[in-house]
Amino acid sequence: MKIVILAGGMGTRLAEETEVRPKPMIEIGGMPILWHIMKIYSGHNFNEFCIALGYKGDSIKHFFMDYCNLDANMTINLARGHIEKHAHKAEDWTVHLIDTGLETLTGGRLKRLQDWLKKETFMLTYGDGVADIDLKAMLKFHRAHGRIATLTAVRPPSRFGGLVFKGDLVAKFSEKPQVGEGWINGGFMVCEPAIFQYLKNDRSILEVDALEKLASDGQLAAYKHTGFWQCMDTLRDKRFLEKLWNEKKAPWKTW
Repeated sequence: MKIVILAGGMGTRLAEETEVRPKPMIEIGGMPILWHIMKIYSGHNFNEFCIALGYKGDSIKHFFMDYCNLDANMTINLARGHIEKHAHKAEDWTVHLIDTGLETLTGGRLKRLQDWLKKETFMLTYGDGVADIDLKAMLKFHRAHGRIATLTAVRPPSRFGGLVFKGDLVAKFSEKPQVGEGWINGGFMVCEPAIFQYLKNDRSILEVDALEKLASDGQLAAYKHTGFWQCMDTLRDKRFLEKLWNEKKAPWKTW
C-alpha cells in the first residue's frame, strides 16, 4: 500500500524555519519531521511513499539522495573517480519524489498523483504531524465501514487551563484539558480511488472539495484516536516536540 505525504506547502506560520527549507525538513532530534512520519508508517510495515513536493522540493530530494550516500561506508579512488559503497544499514523504503507545483493546493497535489496511485486503496497524511496511532487498526476500521475515505479524529489539548464555575467561584480547574467535543482532523487518512472524482485541478482544496463533500455524501468515516497527536504549526510546537524527543519521551516513536 502506498503512503501519500503532502509536503509542498510554504509553512508560513513557521517563517523562522521555512525561509531556508520546507516545513517537512524542519528537524526534530536531528532528523526532519518528514523522516519521523515515515518511520511511523514503516513501523507498521508500510514502506512505499509518494511524497508530493512543492515549495523548496529540491531540499527534500537532496535529503534522500544524501541519506543514501552519506549513511554508507565507501571507498573512493580519486584518480579514476570510482566510488564503491559498502554494506550499510538503511530503511527498506521506496520513495517516489514527485513535483506537484509551487502554487498547487492540497487537493490539487493529490490529484497530480492519481497516475502513481493507480486504482488502489492508499493512505494519506500531511508532512507536519506525528502520533502514536495504530495504522493497521485504522485500515481495518476503514475497510469495515466501506466508505471512500476515513480520517483520524483527534481531540488536541487546550493551550490554556480550563475553568468550571460555580457562581463567582472556580469549581474546577483543569491544566491544559482536552477540548470537550472539539474533534478535529488529525491528518492520518485512508482513501479509495473514488476520492479523485471530487478533485478537479490544481486549485482543488482537499479539505473543502473532497472531505467536506464526502461528509455530505455520507462517504467519510472517522477513526477516533485518543492517544498522542501533535502537529507542528508553530515554533512553540517544534520546541515541544524537540523536548519530548530529547527527553526520550516521544510517544510517536513506536518503531
